[in-house]
Amino acid sequence: MRDEECVAFLRWALPRLRMRWPGFRRVRRQVCRRMARRVSELGLAGAPAYRRYLEAHPQEWRRLDECLHISVSRFYRDRAVFDDLGRHVLPELAGAARARGAGALVAWCAGCASGEEPYSLALLWRFTVAADFPDLAFSVVASDIDRGLLARAHRACFGAGSMKELPADWREAAFEPSGRLLCLREAFRQGVTFRLQDLRRARPKGRFDLVLCRNLAFTYFDEGLQADVLERLRAALRPGGALVLGRGERVAEEGRGFGEWSEAHGVYRRT
Repeated sequence: MRDEECVAFLRWALPRLRMRWPGFRRVRRQVCRRMARRVSELGLAGAPAYRRYLEAHPQEWRRLDECLHISVSRFYRDRAVFDDLGRHVLPELAGAARARGAGALVAWCAGCASGEEPYSLALLWRFTVAADFPDLAFSVVASDIDRGLLARAHRACFGAGSMKELPADWREAAFEPSGRLLCLREAFRQGVTFRLQDLRRARPKGRFDLVLCRNLAFTYFDEGLQADVLERLRAALRPGGALVLGRGERVAEEGRGFGEWSEAHGVYRRT
């Protein structure tokens, strides 16, 4: 499928799925390859034929939606953000949890892909914060819409290339080689749970001290869907909790219920 043909198709299809083209511009090759495979499976001639097929077979929109799941992920992605979480955000949240008599600090990673982000968060707590708060447990609920990615997250084995930003001493302590991969030791997986869930329609039960929703809703979703998701995130956070977005993502001005915590790192406080 030619690039211009795929782009024209995406510009037509994305708004119908409450998605926005600018978010997909840089990652379109990943999406276009998946679409090309699907078009070939259906025996169609190209994107125009696939458009006609979608119009005649509404159930196919679900398969197209699956082609749009972006799976770019790595450990400690945007290192400065994780460093800020470890130095400032997590200690403050832990102090607040201790002050109210809580026994645990709970985080949610929305759109966790194959698990690099929630495991990074668990390692961050273990190596930089836990010693100062021995009375607090730390747990992470990680959700994603893609069953295949979640299966990889459960296996917890990764290529060395996905760990370039992870501190080297953490990698040495937490991972063991398995063939050409590095697998997270069982002791470092504890407290991280995964669930199949579509952020556009649901969220995990309970209240969270910290929510990471990075490089997902506020990159790929249209403005109306972003507003819906923002309300879902607000409802998930306890007052004073932290919401972390991706680089370049921002809470819309009309997104009430949040104040800036660390603008440079995309961290907001639930007011």
